[in-house]
Amino acid sequence: MALVFIGLGANLGPARENIRQAWGEVGSLAKTILLSLSSPYLSEPVGVASDNWFTNAVGVLETRLSPHDLLTELLAIETKMGRDRSLGHDRPVDLDILYFDAQIINDPDLTIPHPEIAQRLFVLAPLSEVAPDHIHPVSGLTSTAMKQQLLTPFSVKKSSW
Repeated sequence: MALVFIGLGANLGPARENIRQAWGEVGSLAKTILLSLSSPYLSEPVGVASDNWFTNAVGVLETRLSPHDLLTELLAIETKMGRDRSLGHDRPVDLDILYFDAQIINDPDLTIPHPEIAQRLFVLAPLSEVAPDHIHPVSGLTSTAMKQQLLTPFSVKKSSW
């Protein structure tokens, strides 16, 4: 079984409920076992034109699916929950593969580890909660070390379900 970290986000509709529903959908995938889900974190939109704050979390799971098969399933969950990638940056749910074991994949449709982990406090805050000592396979830094490098006046606030 591969150890996988998934970034979950939403800024449309009932964001927390959407994330919990999406996480439940991931748990219903064949060959997949959910291990843990971080607390939700609220953050201002970063790099997107939106007035809607995001709710983000990180989930940890084990799966026998391949990275590409898992990506296909995550995109299907997004679509099922109403995400239309042609409508812009606001979304009822967003599911990103952050890590897939220690694999490094650079395909046109899939990059693992996620290329922007180290620049996104809204990912590193929940990732540090569930896996503070997890090591990035390229940089060699832990989740906590990457988070410490980003700590600036940035709007991320831990919340509760």
